[in-house]
Amino acid sequence: MERIWGGRKLADLFEKKLPANKRIGESWEIVDRPEAQSVVIGGLFKGKTLHELWSQHRDEVFGKVPEGPSPTGLARFPLLIKILDARERLSLQVHPPGKVAAKLGGESKTECWYVAAAEAGAELFVGFKESVSREQFEKALRAGSAQDHVHSISAKQGDVMFLPAGRFHGIGGGNVLVEVQQNSDTTYRVFDWNRVDQSGKPRQLHLDQALECIDFNDVSPKLTQPQGELLITNDLFEIQKWNLASPREVTPPGQFAIVCCLSGAGSCADVDLCPGEFFLVPASVEDRQIKPRTEGTTLLRVTIPH
Repeated sequence: MERIWGGRKLADLFEKKLPANKRIGESWEIVDRPEAQSVVIGGLFKGKTLHELWSQHRDEVFGKVPEGPSPTGLARFPLLIKILDARERLSLQVHPPGKVAAKLGGESKTECWYVAAAEAGAELFVGFKESVSREQFEKALRAGSAQDHVHSISAKQGDVMFLPAGRFHGIGGGNVLVEVQQNSDTTYRVFDWNRVDQSGKPRQLHLDQALECIDFNDVSPKLTQPQGELLITNDLFEIQKWNLASPREVTPPGQFAIVCCLSGAGSCADVDLCPGEFFLVPASVEDRQIKPRTEGTTLLRVTIPH
């Protein structure tokens, strides 16, 4: 996905084949959206889309997925997983909570960032520096000074930040993130650093919608502290980070898991995995072991909790 704030690090770090002379900000890796689909590249379901797997082979591929909160109901696979390359800072923005999303005609979005790489001085913008009322913040918005209120955190490789729907946030330049989120593409832009596009026009803002969504009591949120391998778990998704020193079963029989290789190299069910590659282990597959092929192999393991 081309973005005004994107760069070329997806090629440098993960050997993604990028179109020439384009600023690529996002790679949608696991996606079941009307406008974009993951496609199986090999095996029994080669050529099928994620949506076809979800709608036609649900039990076989995904097992019994709980009827948890999802902006798409269960009509589509409930998660969207991306890699983001923020060469420049993104807009300050917010995603709507469920009740507000329904009212505004959008989709709720809770998400989590894993910092795969960060340049010196890279920042994450999350929540507010201090308590602020809606009226005070609206005045700052109209004056073009929303950035004065956002809370910033230094970012380094391995950091994890949870972003519940309603959290005012943005990504600073110099970050490469793996983003696990609800299957939603609703973003309300609050402030875009007075940036203009190639034609000299400022990007569209969504101030009225954003003010409906923002949690104004969200002051100085902190990075998520992992509990061993567990980075985060909630009703929507669970993310673990594994340092893969020896073969391990990815997930018990009858359950699916998504693996993202971060470093080194691994293999599972005769499929080799390199950094930046994603692999969906079906609930019914027999060979469920993932094996390291080099030292220093690390991965993210994403599931939907039972």
